[in-house]
Amino acid sequence: DGWQKKHILYLWSGQHHHKRHYMHENALQNIGLTPNEIKIYECLIENGELSVSDISVKAQIHRRNAYDAISRLLDKGLCFQVVSKNENLYNAVDPAKIAEMLGEQQKRILEILPILKKKYKNHLSAEEALVYRGYEGQKNIWRDMLQVGADVYSIGAKAQWFDERLRPARDKFFKEANRKKIKHYLLFDYEVKTKLPNFAKNYPGKSYQFRYLPKEYSTNSIANIFGDYLITYTGIALGKMRDNTAFFVLHSKDLAESYRKWFWCLWKQSIL
Repeated sequence: DGWQKKHILYLWSGQHHHKRHYMHENALQNIGLTPNEIKIYECLIENGELSVSDISVKAQIHRRNAYDAISRLLDKGLCFQVVSKNENLYNAVDPAKIAEMLGEQQKRILEILPILKKKYKNHLSAEEALVYRGYEGQKNIWRDMLQVGADVYSIGAKAQWFDERLRPARDKFFKEANRKKIKHYLLFDYEVKTKLPNFAKNYPGKSYQFRYLPKEYSTNSIANIFGDYLITYTGIALGKMRDNTAFFVLHSKDLAESYRKWFWCLWKQSIL
C-alpha cells in the first residue's frame, strides 16, 4: 500500500535518520519513555508538525504502533494535537517539559524515601554480619560512619585511608565528618610514627586524638568501632589498600561496646 511504499523509500534514502532517533534513548528511557515514544518525540522535535502517516514513515514505526505511542505521549504531556481539516497533526512540547518531569519524579522519590528508610531499619537484625570488598567497600564504610554519626575508634590504624585512589571520596567523607563533629580516636601502628612522622599531626579530622601501639604489637589487621558496628579488615600496607581487601562488618551492640573497652585499655598502654 501507500504507507509501505513510502516506508521502503525512506529506508532506502535516509538510513542515517534511523540512528538519530536513538541518540538520547538511554536518558529518555530513564524517565519512563518507551523506545517508540522516544523515536516519535525526537521525530517531532526535528520536524515539527506531522501527521500520523508521516510520523510512521519518518520514525520507522508501524502506523498502529505509532497511534499507541502518540496517545501515551499526549497523556504524558510531551506532545499535542493540532486539529486539521484533513488529517490531524501532532507536534512536540518544549523539551523543558522533560526537566519538569524529572523534578516531579525526584519530588515523589523524596516523599517516599522516609517510608522506605523506616521499613529498611525495621527489618535490620539486632546482630548481623556482612562483607564489603575493595575501594568501594571503604566508601561504603565511610557512608555508614556518616549515617551513624558516632565517634570512631581505630586499633592498628596504618593511614590506609590515605591511599591516593581514595582521595575524592576521602575528602568528601572528612568534610561531612567535620560538619557532624565526629571525633576520631586513633591507635596507630608504630611504623606510622617512624615512617610517616608528620602524618598524625596533619590528620584532616578536626577533632581527633592519637597514640601509637608499641612496636612489637604491629599487625597487618585493623579494627574500627563506631556506634554498634565493628569493622575488621586485614592485608593492609602502610598508607595503602588492596583491590581485594575484605572488610568484615559486624553489627552488634555488645561486640562494639566490648571492643571500645579493649580500645581504652590499649590506649592507656600506648605511646604518645
